[in-house]
Amino acid sequence: MVDTPTHGAPDVAIAGGGVIGLACAWALARAGRTVAVVDPEPGRGAAWVAAGMLAPANEAHFGEEDLTRLLLAAADRWPAFAAAIEEAVGRSIGYDASNTVVVASDVSDRAALDQLLAFRTSIGVPSQRLTASECRALVPALSPSICGGAEVPGDHHVDNRRLVDALVEACRLAGVDLVLDRVARLDLDRAGTAAGLTTEGGARVPAGAVVAAMGWRTGQLLGVPDGVLPEVRPVKGHVLRLRATAPLFERTIRGLVRGRACYLVARRDHSVVVGATVEEVGDDLRVQAGAVHSLLDDARALVPGIDELELVECSVGLRPGSPDNAPFVGWTEISRLAVATGHFRNGVLLAPITGEAIAALVAGEDQPTDLAGFGARRERQRDTGGAGLR
Repeated sequence: MVDTPTHGAPDVAIAGGGVIGLACAWALARAGRTVAVVDPEPGRGAAWVAAGMLAPANEAHFGEEDLTRLLLAAADRWPAFAAAIEEAVGRSIGYDASNTVVVASDVSDRAALDQLLAFRTSIGVPSQRLTASECRALVPALSPSICGGAEVPGDHHVDNRRLVDALVEACRLAGVDLVLDRVARLDLDRAGTAAGLTTEGGARVPAGAVVAAMGWRTGQLLGVPDGVLPEVRPVKGHVLRLRATAPLFERTIRGLVRGRACYLVARRDHSVVVGATVEEVGDDLRVQAGAVHSLLDDARALVPGIDELELVECSVGLRPGSPDNAPFVGWTEISRLAVATGHFRNGVLLAPITGEAIAALVAGEDQPTDLAGFGARRERQRDTGGAGLR
């Protein structure tokens, strides 16, 4: 169990107010904890730029079987998670359980897609192989030149911007203190135990425990001894938003175009989100013409009708990448310091199960079984079940 903080300090201070930090704060608050989130713009991290896909099947890749099981477990939590948020704030977050259609633009892409489908079937991720005409029957807007694909029943999506806005409001309604400043450093007491945070503005946020959820910046948190925080890096992604006066299609479309992955997500307001590049270029936030051209070119190869849409936004986000593409969630070697980072392409999908895990850790309970292999220090992970704050 978390120690009771002194002088009215919150039970838990969370460094970072992206979708992961907010989900953790909300889960903790619903469990009866007092919580402070330190972030200059809660809800405006990588998840604001993203498309909000909840895609455990289409994010299943060779050699990532354990991660796939985690993604599937996270997807199972989404209907209840979405319903709880919508009940808390009294409005929709745009959760859509319609199936995804994945397609190939040519014969080579079809061969690569078939290999992926066979792998996913082998690990229990269902999909239904479709001919080109069957794909177009489901999504008439698809190009006549596509070479078939599959329907993936377990891949859904949510309006990511409605989600993070709703999480901010849900946290406020649950009594979470939103400290609108950037984290400067972790504070340790004389015993070397995490005791709170200091902001760049000089404010102290003492707490009984600290969760580092700063996305790709988590490893840069000052005040932490070397080697304690996991390795995370920024992975750049360009995303486009287009708008129509009437819906062009309704299902999420994912495709391979000359070996490149592309997706198009339809929103209820008739907008379409197109993404996303994966660029290892550090913390570069520039919107680059070549990336925008490439995304539009690939999207047009799948759905020619997007030529008629209005291009309303070109944005860039920085995902928190990890060495194995999987998250780090759990206690660190610093007593009372936990991390929740490294979610890479799946921060929105993994938000509910990550919040659940952090709330369980603080309560001294077992994490969800599917997160057992994704601790803060995988090579030295310890069993913390029932131990509470250490």
